Amino acid sequence: MNLIYIADPMCSWCYGFARSLSALLADPGDVGVELELVMGGLRPGTTEPLAPTKADEIFEHWRRVHLATGQPFAPAPHTALHLPGFVYNTEPACRAVVTLRQHWPTQAWAYLNAVQQAFYAEARDVTRTDVLSAIAARLGLPRSAFQAAFESDDMREQTRHDFAQTQAWGIRSFPALMAEHAGQLHLVCKGYAPADVLRQQLLTLQADSASG
Repeated sequence: MNLIYIADPMCSWCYGFARSLSALLADPGDVGVELELVMGGLRPGTTEPLAPTKADEIFEHWRRVHLATGQPFAPAPHTALHLPGFVYNTEPACRAVVTLRQHWPTQAWAYLNAVQQAFYAEARDVTRTDVLSAIAARLGLPRSAFQAAFESDDMREQTRHDFAQTQAWGIRSFPALMAEHAGQLHLVCKGYAPADVLRQQLLTLQADSASG
């Protein structure tokens, strides 16, 4: 069963959901799965620096994600949100994951997780090309090749295509997980869900398809 994961590296609930999805991929139960990543675009093209009051407000959402999922977050006011002049533009991080998906597909899931870890737990500004390139290098990828691909018109266009596809599917919030099964797309979940719920959803979908 092909799973399509619609996410944004700078979406806090996607970061929380990473634990559930990792657990599912490690132990899918009786359902064999493959994962495809599609970037949704939470805040693409934002240009205004984040005001300190807005950073505090967003951090309160992050705190709820931490309480619900156990994912680690840097403490306020030492987060990426509170970096001087931080602009919450999620397009570069999305494009970086698209670049991995296109050029180093076996590393794409690990890279998405590494970008999330860098942003939320390490308070790094993952809107910056040098930071995104350093994360790629940390995974053993050639930094110069990554940066050249990341900055290409092709990857910019492919990222825009991901955003458009997400809109065409009617997905307006993240995370969302769909399953491609028996030639059709099925929504598995929208928003956070624990791994055991995901397994049960997939088993039910498989059973319904078999009985149908």
